[in-house]
Amino acid sequence: MQTLGNIELLKLPKTAFLCSRTVPASVVLKCYDWAIAQREKGMCVISGFHSQIEKEVLHYLLKGSQPIIVALARGLKEKLEPEFEQQMEQGRLIIVSPFEKSVKRVSTATAHTRNKMMIEIADNIVVGFASAGGNLEKLLRETDKTIQEIR
Repeated sequence: MQTLGNIELLKLPKTAFLCSRTVPASVVLKCYDWAIAQREKGMCVISGFHSQIEKEVLHYLLKGSQPIIVALARGLKEKLEPEFEQQMEQGRLIIVSPFEKSVKRVSTATAHTRNKMMIEIADNIVVGFASAGGNLEKLLRETDKTIQEIR
């Protein structure tokens, strides 16, 4: 695993947040509420923060001071997003990737590998929404970990 940032964060109890790209409107606010609750509790969250809802969850998490782990479905980037730089300087953010820097594009296969890595290293799994028959649902069926769905 490739890393950039505070590697000590990987030793913390971690909750993986996963969500399909398409979510029903009824789930959106519940995901926001969940993110705010995690922020207020100071819980370490790991996610790809790739789908729109995951990006919005990240928006809420970045307003706090709890640890955040960003898992990429590609190799590490050369240049950080501005919102990550300050968090990294504060030691509350790490970016991880199961891929070498030569992997430049996200694909269904790399997203699957990234999600699998997150599930393996997380202590808890929370799913905002998994589309019936979708890739995320299939992956979740393969794990023996307990999965909490946001309702």
